[in-house]
Amino acid sequence: MQFYIKPKQKNEILKTLRGLGESFLKEIEEGKNPSVEVPVRTLRNIKFDPKERKIFLGGYVSKRYFLHLGETRRFTQLAGIASLSKKLIEEDKHVSLREAFYILKRTIPGLKKNIVEEQEESNRAIEDLELVINALREQLHMNANKLGAVAGNVVIKDRGDLIDWSKLGSGGWSVPSNVEDIEFVEVNAKFVIYVEKSAVWERLHEDKVWKKLNCIIVASQGQATRGIRRLLQRINYELGLPIYVLTDFDPWGIYIYSVIKFGSIALAHISDRLAIPQAKFLGLTGDDIKKYGLEKHLIKFKEIDEKRLKQIREYEWFKHNKDWQRQFDLMEKMEAKAELEALAARGITFISEKYLPEKIKNGEFLD
Repeated sequence: MQFYIKPKQKNEILKTLRGLGESFLKEIEEGKNPSVEVPVRTLRNIKFDPKERKIFLGGYVSKRYFLHLGETRRFTQLAGIASLSKKLIEEDKHVSLREAFYILKRTIPGLKKNIVEEQEESNRAIEDLELVINALREQLHMNANKLGAVAGNVVIKDRGDLIDWSKLGSGGWSVPSNVEDIEFVEVNAKFVIYVEKSAVWERLHEDKVWKKLNCIIVASQGQATRGIRRLLQRINYELGLPIYVLTDFDPWGIYIYSVIKFGSIALAHISDRLAIPQAKFLGLTGDDIKKYGLEKHLIKFKEIDEKRLKQIREYEWFKHNKDWQRQFDLMEKMEAKAELEALAARGITFISEKYLPEKIKNGEFLD
């Protein structure tokens, strides 16, 4: 089991934010140019640790100065987000990324320039602050949109409310962006299945797969949100439940698995709080296509699929993995991809009653 970094407590984050502001003030009082060190988020600073099986950020940092023509706005944006975060934590309030943008979108006194003009700028400033104070965006009380659902024999406490994931109807529990303060009260499950598609999750939920296989089923729509990845990691580390990733047999599905397991290049600075190196691939494989007679249901590759396949098979974490290289070879030979929904050709509930139970029982996972 890899080392698990517990998230900072609110009082620690507040102390760090206050310290950041005090350091700026001290430099101003001493007649110095206020500055802040920000780790560099470029490909040259992205590393892969084969032992920990995680993507992480290297040691390169850049120093950002307030009194610098090319850095003043970025410095001001970072300071503005830090100030907003401190206020939110102190008042125990949360804002969406869009609200944070509008709060920061104000004119700098004496100038005709706004602190931010586009939401991309405020989003980037939030990510910079994550790096500077080593805390998740969600811990700064800034949340993204919800996009995901969960069902299973689990009872949680969320902001004082007890929520039973087994009794929330056809929609399941809507996974929030911020899952840091959720408490697991009762858990009766052996493992978790993460599904890349909400439509497939709905099939599993309707068939009560979570009840029959005694598991938790989680879904997003495409790439897992940060909230879902963090929830999966907490379940894995804190409850010790295996995470199985169910996706299509295509480069995009495998990339979704890759991000959940190893972390993503864009968020390498928080891999310790998102990546799940123990996760296993439960999705469609080239062998499944032959085994279940899905050849007639393949979707021919487009040029963009071919390019993506070439990219992912060269990832450091896949490059020397014989099992994965064999799957990439099969995909390349087929010049096609297969979707999970193709299993419906074998029967509406085939994925729930045969495919998943058999693969899990036989331990047919890719690592």
